[in-house]
Amino acid sequence: MLKKIIECVPNFSEGRDLTVIRQITDAIESVGGVKLLDVDPGKDTNRTVVTFTGEPEAVSEAAFRAVRKASEVIDMSKHRGKHPRMGATDVCPFIPVAGITMDETIAVARKVAERIGQELGIPVYCYESAAFEEKRRNLANCRAGEYEGLERKLQDPEWKPDYGPPLFNRKSGATAVGARDFLVAFNINLNTTSTRRANAIAFDVREKGREIVNDKGEAATIPGTLKSVKAIGWYIEEYGIAQISMNLTDISVTPVHIAFDEVCRKADARGIRVTGSELVGLIPLKAMLDAGKYYLEKQQRSVGVSDDELIRIAVISMGMNQLQPFKPDEKIIEYVMEEKNQRKLIAMSLKGFMNETASESPAPGGGSVASYMGALGVALGTMVANLSSHKKGWDSRWKEFSDWAVKGKEIQNRLLELVDEDTEAFNMIIASGRLPKSTDEEKKTRYDAVQVAIRNAIMVPYTVMETAYKGFEIVREMVETGNPSSVTDAATGAIALRSCIRGAFLNVKINSGSLEDKAFVKKLLKKGQDIETKACLEEEAILKMVDSEILKQQKRLRKVKKSG
Repeated sequence: MLKKIIECVPNFSEGRDLTVIRQITDAIESVGGVKLLDVDPGKDTNRTVVTFTGEPEAVSEAAFRAVRKASEVIDMSKHRGKHPRMGATDVCPFIPVAGITMDETIAVARKVAERIGQELGIPVYCYESAAFEEKRRNLANCRAGEYEGLERKLQDPEWKPDYGPPLFNRKSGATAVGARDFLVAFNINLNTTSTRRANAIAFDVREKGREIVNDKGEAATIPGTLKSVKAIGWYIEEYGIAQISMNLTDISVTPVHIAFDEVCRKADARGIRVTGSELVGLIPLKAMLDAGKYYLEKQQRSVGVSDDELIRIAVISMGMNQLQPFKPDEKIIEYVMEEKNQRKLIAMSLKGFMNETASESPAPGGGSVASYMGALGVALGTMVANLSSHKKGWDSRWKEFSDWAVKGKEIQNRLLELVDEDTEAFNMIIASGRLPKSTDEEKKTRYDAVQVAIRNAIMVPYTVMETAYKGFEIVREMVETGNPSSVTDAATGAIALRSCIRGAFLNVKINSGSLEDKAFVKKLLKKGQDIETKACLEEEAILKMVDSEILKQQKRLRKVKKSG
């Protein structure tokens, strides 16, 4: 069953006193099963954005403890900062990450909001998807008037809090608790110190746009150019620059790279230059990969490169390291969430993997090595595609080879995952064999577990075979149409793919002998034999083409020498 994972991103009205911030994050980490992903304090905004994740019950408890601690250590009557705010815990949004629906996330948010109101006596407004009425969906409406206008606002029956007393809490203010999709907080740096000019650009691009008075004296709205974007301009004394502070509320509608480029256009039209950007909090991996592909495509370069390279291109294209280093392991949510022991084999160096394989431990074994050989084989085909995409004189064909490189990357990444899955499958067999077997019931439980583990140990190498075979299409195409100087690289890829498939099939066959479902085994072995046979034929055909190409190149070389 898929584990339910939820994220919480509370914003606290303290960004300068690290002792206070640490007390709040300690309260979060006091809850088992919660992982603190990011703590991002801002001195000028006097605000800290904290991100943590886990299963709903644990995250709910951690959020409540954080709000409680903030109410103890932050005094809003003394707070000053650049960012709009109304409470010690200003906002506390919950975001579904995996295995959980928005409706379930709304229920979590409202339950926490109720506890804050009842147990802490803090007025709470529910916003975004957790809102009880339409006008409260927009956080700006809930926060209008900020802390300074809160006492008066609470006297208005239309702004009675959803939870908690309609009374002004001088020390803690009010808190907005919401449920929303993943939001990216993204600031764009300008070569100006003018807040007014920064705001002008922000109004140009934000969905809300700007309000004007027309010739008839009537109020009118000119919408901005970017959907699902909120933005304001401000001056950051810490950096000595003005910024466009943006919340991208739906990055499937307006991704970070589109927002960045649009601000560049609008700034240029006003005689201002964008110098870089700043990510506040975390960002999904896909957003960074899409940005990297976008900028490579603008250069007419292949996008079938590693994730690391795509991220690097995204970072330098948007100047995300201008103010401080951009560290993917600390800023990309999937990387931050990944446990250190996950995918431990593919995280090793070449030497480390070799030494681990050579050790007296039975895993990794032939299955993992076979999968890695396949990944390297496809990688060689991908390399030829990338080399061909920017070969001199072939500029018009860059997209053709980029598409092949993308296909290759997908296959090699899947084979890398299978390197670890093969070892995990072996460990599963060992673990099931250690289950107790004293009673008849325990024996049956152990038997069933062993059979499930064996079936998995068969299917993993079979999946390696199927996946690796897809790589032949890329290798063959690169031999036939790719850079002629690299045909032997592609041929080596074909050899590696064939070796991968034969090695994986050996694992399928040896593990099949212990599975009781003989009909399943018979069918799978036949399919495996077909793949192995076709792989050997593919290798043979590719090597013949390469031998022929080598002879042609040698003949051309001899002619050149004679004529020279």
